[in-house]
Amino acid sequence: MATEIKAPVFPESVADGTVATWHKQPGEAVSRDEVICDIETDKVVLEVVAPADGTIASIVKNEGDTVLSAEVIATFEEGAVSGAAQTEAVQSEEKVEQAASQTQAGNAPVVERVQVADQAPAVRKALTETGIAASDVDGTGRGGRITKEDVANHQAKPAASATPLSVAVGERIEKRVPMTRLRKRVAERLLAATQSTAMLTTFNEVNMKPIMEMRAQYKDAFEKRHGARLGFMSFFVKAATEALKRYPAVNASIDGDDIVYHGYYDIGVAVSSERGLVVPVLRDTDRMNYAEVENGIRAYAGKARDGKLGIEDMTGGTFTITNGGTFGSLLSTPILNTPQTAILGMHKIQERPMAVNGQVEILPMMYLALSYDHRLIDGKEAVGFLVAIKELLEEPARLILDL
Repeated sequence: MATEIKAPVFPESVADGTVATWHKQPGEAVSRDEVICDIETDKVVLEVVAPADGTIASIVKNEGDTVLSAEVIATFEEGAVSGAAQTEAVQSEEKVEQAASQTQAGNAPVVERVQVADQAPAVRKALTETGIAASDVDGTGRGGRITKEDVANHQAKPAASATPLSVAVGERIEKRVPMTRLRKRVAERLLAATQSTAMLTTFNEVNMKPIMEMRAQYKDAFEKRHGARLGFMSFFVKAATEALKRYPAVNASIDGDDIVYHGYYDIGVAVSSERGLVVPVLRDTDRMNYAEVENGIRAYAGKARDGKLGIEDMTGGTFTITNGGTFGSLLSTPILNTPQTAILGMHKIQERPMAVNGQVEILPMMYLALSYDHRLIDGKEAVGFLVAIKELLEEPARLILDL
């Protein structure tokens, strides 16, 4: 008996999604809870899993189609693989083996059987019929998988000649690809932040030597005790949390004509992924210790890398920290993550000559940038907030002693 496979129920903030990749095709056997489809929204990629052991009977929504919350995307047949599906699979494997044994006497190149067999049935069929080697196709699906569109696009390319391709003088190559939903959403939010807020940025610099010395002294004992690597981000999260307590306006947001002061501290940490920039949120950072902060950031980074971040992981947040220093940025002006009213930018640690008590010393310095909404936060509060973070980092004992 065929059952319907539906898209997940989207939160209110997500209107619809796009079918990104079908990992299984009609007639192909699947196991219970095996991922069969990815649906991309403007925030995260949602996975659809098989409800039981069986086969995909038919696909209702193809790759690239728009899908609504809880909309039917496919039908599913519970039970063992049908005889027709088994026959099709065997025939497909025979075609692959036959294509792999072909020599270059014909026009079709040799197909690598192991690589082709690893693909979905529809892709295997397309590769076999076209004689294209899987290793020659650039996969755009999840985890580098090859889709039918990838095979078609590769086939549409001009045939490569035995000699190097020569480009005529003055000819310039362009590549046009559609924006992903996440990229479009990021673009919309950044544009809205610059157009709807009175954004201003203030700068300061912090001497990272005390933090670096403390980290070098205790990192091994910290990792042995807590099972977490002691990084710089936990110091910044805890320093920002303490500074937010002193300057509540920086932890507030604007809702229409009202100012909402948040009595909790949910700090978003910007994480770069293959799909774009995402901002998972650490909840109640005032109640977290350094190990919990480090483990939380590491868990989010792993989720972002694997495309496993959920919408609940990125919902809310009262303040954001972004670290451009991981990519070598020395100074930048971060854009607000609305409706938040402030964002802290960390940067590269750079050794510079500094005047200390009338003497020149070489110190590891970092520029800090605080972008804020001037409609709510005055310059005095913004500068005071940034100076508070600077003092807490340059004297880590203040964080521990709550000074």
